[in-house]
Amino acid sequence: MPILALGINHDSAPVAVRERVAFAPEVMPSALAEAREALGCQELAILSTCNRTEIYADSTAESVLRWVSEYHSVPLEQLAGCHYQYTDETAVRHMMRVACGLDSLVLGEPQILGQMKSAYAVARESGSVGSTLHNVFQQVFSVAKKVRTETAIGENPVSVAFAAVSLASRIFTDLGQQTALLIGAGETIELVARHLLDKGVKQLIVANRTLQRAQSLAENFNAEPILLADIPEYLSRADIVISSTASQLPILGKGAVETALKQRRHRPMFMVDIAVPRDIEAQVGKLDDVYLYTVDDLRGVIDEGKRLREKAAEAADEIVDRAAQGFMREQRSLQSVDSIRSYRQQAQSISKDELEKALIQLRSGGDPEQLLEQMARSLTNKLIHAPTVALRQATADGDLERLRIAREIIGLAAEDAGPDTDVTAGAPEKKKLK
Repeated sequence: MPILALGINHDSAPVAVRERVAFAPEVMPSALAEAREALGCQELAILSTCNRTEIYADSTAESVLRWVSEYHSVPLEQLAGCHYQYTDETAVRHMMRVACGLDSLVLGEPQILGQMKSAYAVARESGSVGSTLHNVFQQVFSVAKKVRTETAIGENPVSVAFAAVSLASRIFTDLGQQTALLIGAGETIELVARHLLDKGVKQLIVANRTLQRAQSLAENFNAEPILLADIPEYLSRADIVISSTASQLPILGKGAVETALKQRRHRPMFMVDIAVPRDIEAQVGKLDDVYLYTVDDLRGVIDEGKRLREKAAEAADEIVDRAAQGFMREQRSLQSVDSIRSYRQQAQSISKDELEKALIQLRSGGDPEQLLEQMARSLTNKLIHAPTVALRQATADGDLERLRIAREIIGLAAEDAGPDTDVTAGAPEKKKLK
């Protein structure tokens, strides 16, 4: 089965186009069924995230693109200018790179692997995954695991939120014993909260200007919501403080932090001020037992993380290339099974016929030695008849490449070839007149 991977992602199209071709989770089963019927294909899976929509199928790029255009009511010419397509080995390689985070907006991000597994599961439940796509996805998942295990593709921070949490992990060896105060409720703080939970932080407190927004974010992370005005009351409980608001004036001053440190009996506090303008007064960083970092301090961590991930990505690409080539070799070898089976059956049939003839003549009193020689000669001639005809025809046509391939297939060394090669050998034995 041919394998097609066709998609639109953050590199090929703006969000205004990507959002129009996205598939909501609730419509995915029906979309798979509609696509299979419209395309007349046996196998199909759809991956749809905020950064990409990709379709994997045993169909043509033109047909798939036309279906996406009609399904989402997006002009075909608009999609034609911003899509990409891969087939067979390049399609498998692309899927592997996607699963490994090598094609992601944030290099090495791990979420995409889970999204691909979900896409596979939905397609399988919908009955649109056959043996080929099943084998492809299993190989893709295996390679992604290998890349995560053998390279550092996901170990170094490449975002402000992740860098902040990574620094906290360096200060506190066990975040499971720490309480974190997050100031703000925007996207960055939400990412910080997610990374802290992944690290097993003991407790989260979310402070925001409006309690409703703090509560909304807190519900997602089992955190405690408070108002900005309540921070002095809760600050002494915080081992980690990460702030990212749009305030034009500092939210945390030196006096409030000094008071909190006294209540904490000078247990250290780790602070990261991601905001611009800053949320935490610069003088706070001069206090003993306070580790204060700004967004500029994180920049070096992020840049180093990018450099290390890019280096890891080179190793990951080598793993992907080897795996894609190996997978396609295996698939091509499977395609030869039917031919090999037929050829073997043909040879066995010829052998059986010759053996039966020899046994009949042996029972009639024929000389065993003479019959064995005759059977061997007849069997040899019949088995090599088709290859002999092919060699003779290639020679007659002057097709040296076909002649070389034919010789290689039947096991003749190249150096054995010569102008006096007898390509008439092996002609069927003429029947003797009785």
